[in-house]
Amino acid sequence: MKGNFRYFFREGSRNMFSHGFMSFAAIGITVACLLIMGTFSLVAYNADYNLKNLQKENAVLAFIDESLTEDQARALQGKVEAVPNVADATFVSREQARDSYVAQYDENDLYADLAPSIFRHRFVVHLQDETQLSQTVEALRGVEHIAKVRADEAVSAGFITARNVAGVISVALIAILLVVSVFIISNTIKLTTFDRRDEIAIMKMVGATDGFIRWPFVFEGLLLGLFGAVIAFFLQWLLYNAIASGIAGSDSLQILRVVSFRKIGWPVGGVFLLAGILVGVGGSLTAIRKFLRV
Repeated sequence: MKGNFRYFFREGSRNMFSHGFMSFAAIGITVACLLIMGTFSLVAYNADYNLKNLQKENAVLAFIDESLTEDQARALQGKVEAVPNVADATFVSREQARDSYVAQYDENDLYADLAPSIFRHRFVVHLQDETQLSQTVEALRGVEHIAKVRADEAVSAGFITARNVAGVISVALIAILLVVSVFIISNTIKLTTFDRRDEIAIMKMVGATDGFIRWPFVFEGLLLGLFGAVIAFFLQWLLYNAIASGIAGSDSLQILRVVSFRKIGWPVGGVFLLAGILVGVGGSLTAIRKFLRV
C-alpha cells in the first residue's frame, strides 16, 4: 500500500508537470476562485465586525434616583455590573452629562449656563449579548435606586436583523462560489484527462481497477489545489492589506474598522488550504468519473 501511494503521488506529480499549460490554467482558475471567495468572505467578516461594534455602542442608560448623592450613586456600580449579561457599566455624573449635552447640541451657546441639577447621575451600560436586551433592562429596573432605564430596542433589533441577514447571504454566496469553483476546476482537469482517454482505456483492458486509475488524478488535483491555495493566500494577504491601508488613509471612511490580517491570517490560511484541497480533489473526481464509465 505504501508503494502504491508513492506511485500515485509520483504519477500525479508527473501528470501535473507534463501538462504544463493546463496545470497552469487549473492553478490560475483555482487562485481566481479562491480570491473571489476569500475577498467576499473577508468583506462579510468585517461588515459583521463593524455591525457588532456599532451594536455594542448602542448602550443602555440606567438613571439614578435623584435623592442620592454622587458618592452614593457611584456606590451602585457593583450592583449594576452584577446584573446578568452586563459587560461593563460606566458612571456619568450630572456635570459630565451636562457637558456632553452642551457639546453635542449647543452650537450657538444657548445652553452654556445650563444647570447640572436638571440632569441625573447615570450608568452607561454595555451588554454581553444584545439579543437579551429586554431581559437585562428588566433586571436593571429591579436594582435598588435605579429610577429609570432607557434602551433603544428598535435599533438593537435592527442590528441583530442586519447581522442575521448578512450572515445568511454570506454563507449562501460562499457555498455557491465553492460549487462553481469545483465545476470550473473539474472542467479544466477534464481537458487534461481527455488527452489520456486511450491510456485509461488500455489500463482498464489489462485489468486495472477504477481505484488504481483514479488515485493519480486525485493526487494531481490535490497538488493543483494546494498550489492554488498557497498562491491565493499570499495574494489575498497583499490585497487585504492594500485595501486596509486605503481605508485607514481615507477621511471619509474613518468610521470603518478593518480587522488586522495578523489576527485572522491563520484561519484564512486554513480555510484556503481546505477549500483548495476540496476544489482540486473534487474537480479531479468529477472529471475522471466520466472516463471510468467507458
